[in-house]
Amino acid sequence: MDSFLASLRGQLTLRGCVIGLIGCIVITASSVYTALKLGALPWPIVFAAIISLFFLRALGSRSLNEANVTHTIMSSGAMVAGGLAFTIPGAWMLGLADEISIPEILVVTLGGVALGLVCTGLLRRYFIEEARLEFPMGIAAAETLKAGSAGGKVGKKLFGTMGLAGLYTALKNFVPGIPAIFLGNVSIPGVAFGIYNSPMMLAVGFLVGTGAVVAWFAGAVFANFGIVVGGTAAGLWTTEAAGGIVSSLGMGLMMGCGFTVIAKNILPAGVRALRRALAERRGSAAGAAGADAAPALASAPRGVAGLAALLVAAAALALCLALGVHPLVSVAVVALTFITTAMSAQSVGQTGIDPMEIFGLIVLLLVAAFSATAQAALFLIAAFVAVACGLAGDVMNDFKAGHVLDTSPAAQMTGQAIGAVVGSFVAVAVVVLLLGAYGPDAFGVGKEFVAAQASVVATMVSGVPSVEAFVIGIVAGMVLQWAGLPAMMIGLGVYLPFYMSFTAFLGAMAKVAFDAMQKRRQAGLSPEQRGQRQADAQETGLVVASGVLGGESIVGVVLAMLAVLAA
Repeated sequence: MDSFLASLRGQLTLRGCVIGLIGCIVITASSVYTALKLGALPWPIVFAAIISLFFLRALGSRSLNEANVTHTIMSSGAMVAGGLAFTIPGAWMLGLADEISIPEILVVTLGGVALGLVCTGLLRRYFIEEARLEFPMGIAAAETLKAGSAGGKVGKKLFGTMGLAGLYTALKNFVPGIPAIFLGNVSIPGVAFGIYNSPMMLAVGFLVGTGAVVAWFAGAVFANFGIVVGGTAAGLWTTEAAGGIVSSLGMGLMMGCGFTVIAKNILPAGVRALRRALAERRGSAAGAAGADAAPALASAPRGVAGLAALLVAAAALALCLALGVHPLVSVAVVALTFITTAMSAQSVGQTGIDPMEIFGLIVLLLVAAFSATAQAALFLIAAFVAVACGLAGDVMNDFKAGHVLDTSPAAQMTGQAIGAVVGSFVAVAVVVLLLGAYGPDAFGVGKEFVAAQASVVATMVSGVPSVEAFVIGIVAGMVLQWAGLPAMMIGLGVYLPFYMSFTAFLGAMAKVAFDAMQKRRQAGLSPEQRGQRQADAQETGLVVASGVLGGESIVGVVLAMLAVLAA
């Protein structure tokens, strides 16, 4: 125990916890809003790293490990928020809001957090040290901290853009005459054409990456102008039928991508890693094979292993009591969640993408196929799995950053647990807050909160509009992903309203223009000067885009709170 406590000293500090928890509350709340509003949730890990280092430096700390643990606390609630936002609102779309209580949502969320922490603790060494996966967001966070990018001018840029974006968001809400969609008066039957009046959406396009957004936009063009406009003009189907085809095809593409990632990359390595880790826990592994798979918890005090077992049992019991399902169903969900968290870690490590709602859907469909489980309980099961998988992706990114910076895994895991538990309460509170402020009819494609992933879950529970298009989408998604093409992003473009995809595309084009302008400015400089200018430009773009994203999403949550108070 002494060695365990020693590993926390200087890394998990009181000031770091205070800074991390304040940031965790803000980021978790804004992540719920972002996920529901945009149907996407960019990783907040780099943003959290910048904020953590900025405030710790202001308090006189120069420790990168302390900043790393602080940002671990700060970002840990975001993917918990994603797990809820990508699943639970689907129940509201089916009129089941009264059948899911706040305590049930909270119990399921905390259960998912507990299982996600245990699974990642078991598998940390394999995925981080042995498999040597890229974990691009974790590497980005480590490099951000190493560069010390949260100093004076950077802090002004960050908070300045956050303030401007927040002010503009408030003006949109209170000043009449500012349209929600520019060019929205352009009428194309079946196509939601226009430019979304959302700086946050532009920032998403800027941050995600040009190649990924181009694939996203290509899917949108194909769906809206190929299937809807072209197919309707050719007399193949009506505009209404085209909408069902497009939504079914988009869901199929995303699910096909998920299946292929599982079959090709995740399942073989994930299952082997899980078996080796559990064998090591039983003391049956030996020699080099045992060393390769040694889990992070192996070197922890024996009481930690007992706590892990207790958390697993508590998660299973929580499912059983909160959902009213058969104990065997609860045990099966817990077992499947162990597997899906390994899949999630593998996916994030290889692609930087965590399709947490796809994993929730897989478990949901398996449960529905073999048991008579109520629809409301199915949504809670999907949320349980999605929260665990979302947290697993975040934990592994943080562990990768810690591995680069030589941060104590024990300090990071402790910080992650603190932030995830607090984030659970915040995420549930904001989800309930938005439901109370806007009502269940505000959630769904084309409504106030697009909630694209939750809409997919709802559709799968209630029935697919076009089974043929859905099957074609699954096959196409599997083929595209197997060929190395971004099927998930293409499917997202097919599924989302065109104006959202178009706006994200404009954000990506702004990134192309920004890079071209910086390249012209660097012409004639020495290699050393060019490298420094390029690093400064990348930092500026990241900070400004992150500030825009954070400013609008935070003010969005504040506006929702005001709406509740005024009701």
